[in-house]
Amino acid sequence: MKAVHFGAGNIGRGFVGLLLHEGGYEVVFSDVADALVDAINAVDSYTVREAGPGGTDHVVTGFRAVNSRTDPDAVAAEVASADVVTTAVGPTVLRFVAPAIVAGLARRSPDSAPLQVMACENAIGATDLLREEVGAAAGPDADAILSRAVFANTAVDRIVPAQPEDGGVDVTVEPYFEWAIESAPFGGALPHIPGAHFVGDLAPYIERKLFTVNTGHAATAYFGALAGIERISDALADPGIAARVTAALEETSAVLVAEHGLDPADLAEYRTTILERFRNPALVDTVQRVGRQPLRKISRHERFIGPAAMAAERGLPAQALVSAVAAALEFDDPADEQSVELQTLLRSTEATAFTTLATGLDPEHPLFPAVRDAVTVRQDALREP
Repeated sequence: MKAVHFGAGNIGRGFVGLLLHEGGYEVVFSDVADALVDAINAVDSYTVREAGPGGTDHVVTGFRAVNSRTDPDAVAAEVASADVVTTAVGPTVLRFVAPAIVAGLARRSPDSAPLQVMACENAIGATDLLREEVGAAAGPDADAILSRAVFANTAVDRIVPAQPEDGGVDVTVEPYFEWAIESAPFGGALPHIPGAHFVGDLAPYIERKLFTVNTGHAATAYFGALAGIERISDALADPGIAARVTAALEETSAVLVAEHGLDPADLAEYRTTILERFRNPALVDTVQRVGRQPLRKISRHERFIGPAAMAAERGLPAQALVSAVAAALEFDDPADEQSVELQTLLRSTEATAFTTLATGLDPEHPLFPAVRDAVTVRQDALREP
């Protein structure tokens, strides 16, 4: 069996690639970074180290890498003969991956088993988005191309912090992980991925993860950055920050109960587990890394505005989530392109227009006034001499 994985970074090697390897797949990493591709091909194995209580080391073998920038034909050939394709590139990059998948599917025999495609991204419906991009890239041949693959949405969860510069292709991760995959698209022919679990309805898993793990992680980063704290674990050691993050997650849990009927006691236990993961001192993670791309993180269906809008629509509280958005508006990291763009927009765009542009909220939405007020406060602070 062979799997092609787009995105040979830390998540690709330390999570998705590891589990595919443990499922018996030969793993072909596809990436555009010359040095990373060369480094992967220069070794016969790499180690995934689980940092913290209960962590073990896993040695990964049976892999290679191809450069999709310099050798797209080789990538297409790998996709054509693969059983599984996965991605961990970021939702905005999926449109650049789609043409390689189309080229591979075009070479694939119509009599072959369908290619099993899963986008492992921190976004709701990422595989649906990838399928749309594949169809768009295929143009008039879309129906024939799409008939040679099945597309299944997933929910993935594993913290992979920034790695040491001299670490090579080894990866340090946390021991905890979750990979939920919707089962229906496979029609009973499930891919063999130990540790993953297949579910009939993925929506509760995706939103539970996005609105707890991603919301909590980013909120910790933005509140920590405001306090001048560098590490995520140190930020949560601050009682005030811990209380603000907990309040935000209590609001998202209320939304999950209302939307999916999840058990409040189970969600309380889940929140506790998540916060303990963030407190893991063996994971040296920074507020700058976790807080990067703030514009994406305050967009309409992401980790703050998404659940806060759902709360407002149901008459549920969302004040703590709006406070997290306000903290995100103050995230000012010159090394992060979106942070620079965020601060530029705040200085140049009127509050109502900025709120509409950045959050995707309609001015008539019940959440809009609270977010606009937070924007106004930030803009007033920026105008102060």
